[in-house]
This record gives sequence, structure tokens and C-alpha cells, in this order.
Amino acid sequence: MVPYRRVEVRYVDLAAGRRLQITAYDTTQSHTRNVAPGEPTLAAVGELVALPFSSWHVESSTETVQLRVTKKGRQLLHRSVPHGDDRADRVAVDRTHDRVKRRRLDESDPLFAALGMTTSDGRIKPSKMAKFRQVQDLLGVLDPVVDDAVALGPGTAMSPDNPLRLVDLGCGNAYLTFAAFRYLLQVKQLPLEGVGVDLKAQARAHNDDVASALGIGDALTFVEGTIGEAEVSRPPHLVLALHACDTATDDALARAVRWEAPVILAAPCCHHDIQRQIAAIGQPPDRYRLVTRHGILAERLADVLTDSLRAAILRILGYRVDVMEFVDSRHTPRNVVIRAVRTGAAPDDAIVAAYSQLCDEWGLRPALARRLVGLHPVLGRDL
Repeated sequence: MVPYRRVEVRYVDLAAGRRLQITAYDTTQSHTRNVAPGEPTLAAVGELVALPFSSWHVESSTETVQLRVTKKGRQLLHRSVPHGDDRADRVAVDRTHDRVKRRRLDESDPLFAALGMTTSDGRIKPSKMAKFRQVQDLLGVLDPVVDDAVALGPGTAMSPDNPLRLVDLGCGNAYLTFAAFRYLLQVKQLPLEGVGVDLKAQARAHNDDVASALGIGDALTFVEGTIGEAEVSRPPHLVLALHACDTATDDALARAVRWEAPVILAAPCCHHDIQRQIAAIGQPPDRYRLVTRHGILAERLADVLTDSLRAAILRILGYRVDVMEFVDSRHTPRNVVIRAVRTGAAPDDAIVAAYSQLCDEWGLRPALARRLVGLHPVLGRDL
């Protein structure tokens, strides 16, 4: 078993000289140590290489190498070469001990002015700082799986004739849609087209105006319609569903799964469906009554159950899933993002059994399962 969720390695320049800084993250905190060059560094790297991590991401000034190992031991290797600003950033490597937090889109980017988030001198307005942080956090979640979207997507290699396709289901006023699009287009230098879907005609008109102001109106279009029925011409490589309310998140996840989208990012909002099902039960499982007797704790438990079941369904249907913090909880209570990468792997029997057990124990039928009946027997089962 791997003792840490993630390990980051980089060189730093300290008063004592250059050191290899190793930061390991467990479920609650990070652990940092600085290793001297020579034999200590070789030994430390040897220990890391021996750990059975399933994903490795290595960046140099000239290329990025990403290695992923499937459950069956298959090794998937992807290489990419940085371009433009990204390449320049890598050449100017930051080796200071205390790093300034990296911004994937600087506040001077024209995007923020077009969205009305900046003052006359180009600074982010205090009232818009929460949105600015959300943008940076979204891009931080997106960046590690961009290569997956490219490598696993339908069609041939990325080109102007076969661009990376992004769809945002339930985009609203689309500031996160625009941020993801601009980052992929300008920073990652990918050929790109996108569609934003929302029920409101007013949102579509507003978003079309912003896209035109940014000069991307031909590449990023917006349509009025429901998440389940809005017309999208070709299956996307990347599906976003950010803060769609209640079962609208399930509508978006279901459509993404049926598209066999390589990458899905979903940030759920409220979780009323499972809350209603729990309330209808009347008597929860005995061991949870100390929790459900308190309204706020019962609500949070329903949130956890909802997203746990969503993640399990995605795993059953061949996705690698991470459920992580999206925005710091100090800024919003709705701070979970589900990040799923399609591997096509057959589900582990233990996952199917655990999913069934949790549904049976609570008497639940998740909305996502109801929308994906037929894709796996466990999703169509009656309680």
C-alpha cells in the first residue's frame, strides 16, 4: 500500500546549497524534507520509485512525461512538449524555498476584464476575489488531466481539423467555462472548440457577447437547452458540470458517460434527491441515528452519501475517480469536485459489492443510477 496520496519533488536553493525537496501528502497533512545532493538524493529517489504509485507526472524545461499504470499492469506513457508562455515559465524555474502560489491565469489576462472582474487599473476587484480564486482552483484541478483528455479522446491527433472539444453542461454565466477555454487555448496551446449549455436565453446572450469580446466567438459557442437534450454536434473530450443544482449534476454525469467522455469535472451543488430519500425512509440504519437526529449533520451525511455513490458508479463504468476539494472551505461550503478519467477498465467486484451494500443499507436508488440503467446490471437493480 502507498503510504501517501501524492508526492511532489523539486529542487530548491537554500542557504546551505541546492537540495531536493520532497513533499508527501497523506489524508490530513503534508510532510516536507530537504535532501542533500549525491548519495542521499539517489537513495531518496530510489525509495520513491519503489512505491507502487499508479500515476507519475514529470516536467522538465523541454517536455512533460506522464506515466499511468492500469490495474492490470498496463503502462500508458504520454509525452508532450510545452509551447509559448508555458515553455518560458519552465525555463525560468522557481527554486526559492517559499514559493508564491502559481496563478495559471494572471489577473492581467484579458478574460477578467471581459468578465467585469477588474478595476480600471487592471486589478481584480475585491468583490470578485472569490471568483478569481475559483478560477485558479478549477485550473489546478483541470491541469493534471489535460493530457488524458488529449490521449484518450476520440479521433486522430489534435489539429485544427480535430480540436480538443470541451462542453460545459449548465454553464450559467460561464466565467469558469471561459477560464478553462482560455487556459487550454492560450497556455496549453491546444486547438480547441467548445460549447456551453444553459436553460436561460439571457445567459446565452451574455456569454456570446463575452466570447465575441475575447475574439473566440467562432470557437466557443453557447446554446439554450436542457443538460440532457441540448444539441452538441460531436462527442467531447472534456465535460464540465460546475455547480449544477441537485440532480442536474446527475444529468450531466450521465450524458458525459454515454458520450464516453475521456475526462469529466463535476462540482456538485445541493443534494436534495438523497436527502428526500433518507427522509422518506423514516428510520435510518441504527448506527447512524446519532448523526441523523441533528439536521445539519444529516444534511452533510446526505451530501457525502450522494457523492460517494456517484463516484462508485463512475468507477463501476470504467472511470478512475478522485473526489477532492475544489475551493477552500473558508470561501464556500460547496467545495467538492469529482474528477473522472475514463480508463475503460472492468469494475472490481469489491466496488460493485460495496455500492450494493451501501444502497441496501439506506434503501437508496441514486439518481445517476436511474439515468444509466442498462450500462451495468447493478444500476438497474430494485431495492
